[in-house]
Amino acid sequence: MRLVFGLVLIAGISLAGFAVYMAQNYIGAYENALTEARKNTVAAVPTKMIYVSIKDIPYGHEVKEEDIRLAPWPEEILPEGAFTKDNPVLGPGIDRRVALRAIEKYEALLPTKVSEPGGSAGLGSHLRPGESAFAIKVDVASGVSGFLRPGDRVDVYWTGRVSGAQGNNEVTKLIQTGVRLIAVDQSADSDNTSTTIARTVTIAASREQVAVLTHAQSTGRLTLSLIGVEDNTVVDQSIEIDQMSMLGIEQAPVAAPVQAAPTCATRVRRGAEVVMIPIPCNN
Repeated sequence: MRLVFGLVLIAGISLAGFAVYMAQNYIGAYENALTEARKNTVAAVPTKMIYVSIKDIPYGHEVKEEDIRLAPWPEEILPEGAFTKDNPVLGPGIDRRVALRAIEKYEALLPTKVSEPGGSAGLGSHLRPGESAFAIKVDVASGVSGFLRPGDRVDVYWTGRVSGAQGNNEVTKLIQTGVRLIAVDQSADSDNTSTTIARTVTIAASREQVAVLTHAQSTGRLTLSLIGVEDNTVVDQSIEIDQMSMLGIEQAPVAAPVQAAPTCATRVRRGAEVVMIPIPCNN
């Protein structure tokens, strides 16, 4: 009986070992086939090695060597300006770069996402050639209830008093269209989704726009209006509203003053008295 039990045990162990051996061979063959299929897929789709992040890089943090690596990227959808081996993110002569926006894991690194070598995430890195930063004071009403974020575009309206034929009249006029926000209060992080009631917003504007906005802010009130992300409508900047036009009241035309007919007279002395006597005018 013990002999039979021993033989059955040996047979079971042998069968189990054979099953494990067959499973290992099957798994190995499957992995080899999968690796070969991946190689064929990569070979079928033309790729190029570009730098990607291998971890999340928060806004304003320095980009380090251990945060990035070269990875194959399909050439058909290759991002414009992507960093390559010939144009590396970091390397000899490149001091440091910082993230100009939050970079997610396995995201392609682009010049718009990182600073210039040795640069920082300050406002200067958000300005294009010919632009300068200008701060506008806002409150909960003029600042779109705190929903403004860096990267948004806004129209700027001015409200103040102007002199005219009807005296001093308060008007509201569109003075700038589609200006780009680069900071809200002291934050330039465009990935910040929190709603805050800002006290100032900073825009990127040309020097002429800065001059207009400086004068407008010192002579009246500025109000911002948020523009849609895909709104490229050409806006007429002659938009101007006063109280009469807002209420739909037409102003009566101002009548031209009636000039009195010219009169002529002559002096006549009567004794010690000089008298003016009207006479017809000969023009």
